[in-house]
Amino acid sequence: MKIVYILWLRQIKRFIRSKSRIVGSVVQPLMFLLALGFGFGPVFAKAGQGNYIQFLASGIIAMSVLFTSVFSGMEIIWDRQFGFLKETLVAPVSRFQIMLGRTLGGATVAFFQGTIVFFISLIAGFRPTSGMGILLGFISMAMMAVIFTAVGIAIASKMDDPHGFQMIMNFMVQPLFFLSGALFPLDGLPKALGSVIRINPLTYAVDGMRGAFTGVTHFGLGMDMIVLTVVMISFLSLGAYLFSKIQI
Repeated sequence: MKIVYILWLRQIKRFIRSKSRIVGSVVQPLMFLLALGFGFGPVFAKAGQGNYIQFLASGIIAMSVLFTSVFSGMEIIWDRQFGFLKETLVAPVSRFQIMLGRTLGGATVAFFQGTIVFFISLIAGFRPTSGMGILLGFISMAMMAVIFTAVGIAIASKMDDPHGFQMIMNFMVQPLFFLSGALFPLDGLPKALGSVIRINPLTYAVDGMRGAFTGVTHFGLGMDMIVLTVVMISFLSLGAYLFSKIQI
């Protein structure tokens, strides 16, 4: 499993060295948190839903993790173009270990980004209800990071054009985020919209974090964790299969 550790550490070092990447990935969630949180806060309160920052924070944390994790697949395309991927694939180790190392590395970076946004949310007025809830929320965040890093790697394994990858990711990420309940409550939605939201894996990540951090959940924390576990295993398996089919 040495290759897993090496690839994991390599992605962490890449992230630490890229200060612009750190700043850029935090600015967008911060703008959403401040603009929406304080802008729609009075409307949310008048509707009898309470503090919007308290509701919104989990969705914005999920947003940060989602964007960082899925776009980590871009590194596979760049490594393929510069020859590093070929050098890795010809090493006497299984491709599953290579994929696992890259997934854990990308997920760790995404988790770190989510943690930064979590602390920014505390400054903005977000207040988790319990210490155990923070732990469970971070577990949900970690599972989400693994799921969408695996998705990014799975898609990148079938592509060699970075621009095409960005277009596909943007086309996929925006609906996933806006149809996850990150910005609005899930109660009372039209049946068609509710059905779409229920099949979105990000919905359960947002609901799991919100339930853990604030005690307010739509599906139940247990159901969220079960769904996230099943989806995580499924996407890791899919990512491993597609990565094993890469032609060098």
